[in-house]
Amino acid sequence: MERRVYTLFGLLLLITVGYLNWYSSSSGSNGGGGIRIPIPWLQPRMGFVGRNSTRFVDLDDGSPVYINGWNSYWLLSSGSKDWVSEMLRRGREMGMTVCRTWAFSDGGPNALQISPGRFDEHVFEALDFVIYEARRNHIRLILCLVNNLNAFGGKAQYVRWAQAAGENVTTSSDSFFSHPTIKGYYKNYIKAILTRRNSYSGVRYFDEPAIFAWELINEPRCVSNSSASHLQAWITEMASYIKTWDKNHLVTVGLEGFYGPQRTERLNINPGEWAASLCSDFTQNSAVEHIDFASVHAYPDSWIPRASLEEKIRYLSSWVDSHVNDSEHVLRKPVLFSEVGFHRTVKKNETYDRDILLKIVYDKVYESAKKEQAGAGALIWQLMVEGMQTYHDDFSLVARRHPPTYKLIIQQSCRLQKLFRKEAKTSIKAEGPCSKLL
Repeated sequence: MERRVYTLFGLLLLITVGYLNWYSSSSGSNGGGGIRIPIPWLQPRMGFVGRNSTRFVDLDDGSPVYINGWNSYWLLSSGSKDWVSEMLRRGREMGMTVCRTWAFSDGGPNALQISPGRFDEHVFEALDFVIYEARRNHIRLILCLVNNLNAFGGKAQYVRWAQAAGENVTTSSDSFFSHPTIKGYYKNYIKAILTRRNSYSGVRYFDEPAIFAWELINEPRCVSNSSASHLQAWITEMASYIKTWDKNHLVTVGLEGFYGPQRTERLNINPGEWAASLCSDFTQNSAVEHIDFASVHAYPDSWIPRASLEEKIRYLSSWVDSHVNDSEHVLRKPVLFSEVGFHRTVKKNETYDRDILLKIVYDKVYESAKKEQAGAGALIWQLMVEGMQTYHDDFSLVARRHPPTYKLIIQQSCRLQKLFRKEAKTSIKAEGPCSKLL
C-alpha cells in the first residue's frame, strides 16, 4: 500500500512539474515571468556534437551530423516568446537542425550586458528561453558572443567601456583585440555565459546539448591591417579560454572566409582586392588548435554588386570549392557556411536569383558530404516570422511566403537526412517533412 502511495505521489509530481514548465513557457511575451521549476532531468534527450577529423559526429553513437540550418539573429532581442517559439517550430518543420543567433547585446536599450560584468536578469531569462525552446524543438544553436559591427554594441562598445573606466585606449576598435582590460571584459562575459544556469531548464550552459557551438565574434575585421597579428593571437587566447570552462562544445571563429595578403595563391578567390586588407585570413585563423571547425559567409550580391548573375554563379562556385578543399586538405576540419545570403530579387519569370545561388551552395555541400569530406552544412540568412518588419533586411524572408525557396530548403534537409540514414544504417523512420519523401 505504501509503495502505491509513493508511486502515485511521484506521478502527480511529474505531472505538476510538467504543467508548470509548460505554463511558464507559454505565458508572457518577454522571455520571463510565470512559475518555473527548472529540473534538468526533465528536459528532452539530446546528445552533444563533436568532430572526427573533417566531419561532425554525434558523440553518443558516432553517427555523422550534417547541417541544414538558418540564421535568426533576433531571437534574444525580439522580446517575444511567441516569435521565438514559432520560428524554432517552423525551422523544425522544414527539417532544419541548427539555428545561429546572437547571445549578446552590449550596452544601449534592453542590453543583456549593461556594463562590463553587469547583466539584466530579465534579458538573460530571454536567452534562457531561447535555449530551452530550441531543445524542446530538437534544434541546436550556434551562439555568437560579440559583434564586430556596432549593432547591439559590438567591439566598439567594449572600447568605450574601457575609455570610460580611464584606461589608456585608442579610439580605434582594433583595441578590442589587444588591450588587456578589454580582453578581460570579454573573458568575464564568456565566463558569465558559459556558467549560467538556465532558469527554465536548470541546465548550465556548458552542459546544454542544445548548444551546438560557441562563435567568438561575428565577422571579425580590423581597421588597420597591422592588427592582423593581434586578431590571430586573440582567437588563440579566447578559444583556449572557452575550452578551460567548457569541454562539451565546439568553438568556431565567425569568419567571412576572406584570404589574407600572404595567401597569394588564393587572392583571386576573394571577391575583390579590398577583402585581403581586413585583417582576417581563413586558413590561418581557422587553423588555431581550439577552433574546431571553419566558418564561412557568402554574400555575392553585396560583395560583387555590379556582377551579372552568371558572374555571381562562377564566383560563388569557386568560393565554395576553395573553402571546402582547404578545409579538407589543409585544415583537416569541417567547414560550415554559416551565413548564406542573397537579395530578394524577383525576375520576370518568377524565379529568384536567390534560389539559383542558394542551390549552388546546397549542391556543393551535399556532394562534399556524400564523399565524406569537409563540407558539413549551410545556414541561410535569415528567416523571420510574420509581423517582424523591424528586423527585416535586404536578405531576410518568411520562408513559407516564397514557395520555391521553401521547397529548396526542405529538399536539402531531406537529402542530408537520407545521407545520414544511409551512413548510420539506421532503421529509425524519417522525421518531419522528409517522412513522406524518404
